[in-house]
Amino acid sequence: MSNFKEIKPEELQSNPFEIIGKEWMLVTAQSGDKINTMTASWGGVGVMWGKNVVFVVIRPQRFTKEIVDSAETLSLSFFGNAYREKLNYLGTVSGRDENKIKNSDLTVATMDSTPYFEEAHTVIIGKKLFAQQYDSQAFLDKSLEKQWYPDNDYHIMYICEIEKLLVTA
Repeated sequence: MSNFKEIKPEELQSNPFEIIGKEWMLVTAQSGDKINTMTASWGGVGVMWGKNVVFVVIRPQRFTKEIVDSAETLSLSFFGNAYREKLNYLGTVSGRDENKIKNSDLTVATMDSTPYFEEAHTVIIGKKLFAQQYDSQAFLDKSLEKQWYPDNDYHIMYICEIEKLLVTA
């Protein structure tokens, strides 16, 4: 945690629409000795069940989902645009096929046994509270389902309590 300081979620100065939707994030978890990560640009932050939470979605075929499902916690690491090429790589290569974290030259650190990346400007450590697969019947706007799920590979939504929020010092 050398270049980070912990802040309260209410103190976050970054715009979540920018850091999630435009800068992207890495969703990272560990199961046993396996660490995997994936690039994501869908998710959000808010309050649920009286807790500060973050939510992310993962498609069922992603290797990272297997690791996230086995872990109690996960991290979301946010990077500036200088890391776009690395995030593109981490989003297109599967951890099933190669050690993509090692090949990315990013530095894995841990906080309370949860892996994250030292190069990030913001890190959220989250404890999983809820997971549910999207359901065709729940789509009120059927055009979304048609556009985003032509193969019926519906995302699983994970809601996580924000346990730690780290920003560069």
